[in-house]
Amino acid sequence: MELGTNFTAKLEPFLLISKSAKGAAAAKLVQDATSAPGVFVFAELLELPNIQELANNEQHAPFFSLLQLFSYRTYKDYLENKDSLPQLNQAQITKLKHLSIVSLAANRRILPYSLLLQELQMPTIRDLEDLIIDAIFLDILRGKLDQKEQQLEIEYTMGRDLEPGKAESVLAALKAWASTTASVLSALDTKLEQIASYSAAVTAETEEHDRVYNSILRDVFDRQKDTKKRGPLTSAGNIIRGGGVSELADAMDVDEEPRTKGRKNQMETALKQQRKRNRF
Repeated sequence: MELGTNFTAKLEPFLLISKSAKGAAAAKLVQDATSAPGVFVFAELLELPNIQELANNEQHAPFFSLLQLFSYRTYKDYLENKDSLPQLNQAQITKLKHLSIVSLAANRRILPYSLLLQELQMPTIRDLEDLIIDAIFLDILRGKLDQKEQQLEIEYTMGRDLEPGKAESVLAALKAWASTTASVLSALDTKLEQIASYSAAVTAETEEHDRVYNSILRDVFDRQKDTKKRGPLTSAGNIIRGGGVSELADAMDVDEEPRTKGRKNQMETALKQQRKRNRF
């Protein structure tokens, strides 16, 4: 839920009363609205004709300035113009300090305690932290107190009324922001296209690698199958096909047979000669 969405509803009763309030009654209405709990936006009240007339009345003009103060100025502005403004009660002082934190947060996300102590004229850090905690509970801002670093880290704040003459500067800031955002988005789109192109190239390279790898793997597998079908190698490196082994064995037997017979005849001859010698 957006911060400050119920603040306009809190102002409605004062808008209704202001239609018939003039002069002192209108001045009293400003005093009541700026003191009322939960009322933090005042632009609609400030624009009403009965309230605008206060600026032209010397007696009631300070109350119109008071309403301007709560619409878009800060507690520091009040201190600088204190003599020309109605005296504030404690409720108004606290509310104006809460609104001042919102204005300070519009320029920087990190608010040091030292800055806040000076701008809000807080006596101690404990009082400052209590003020900030109350602002968070009132849905004026969202943030985190960093006691170690002595600073307030802003996440979100409500929106304050826009001071007359500041619309142009706000519009210029929004245009600059839009231009910067467009540049960032364009850079991101370019980067995404580069990443997509690189990813496609990597995918194609991976697919080509897998294709070559699988082709080589199939070739090696086919060669292994062909080698198994051909059989073992001989000592000379020639493949022995079909019944080559048996033929080789038979050839060896044929060569060995004459040698065996020759040796047998020699032994028989030697034995006969030995027997003849023994007779004599």
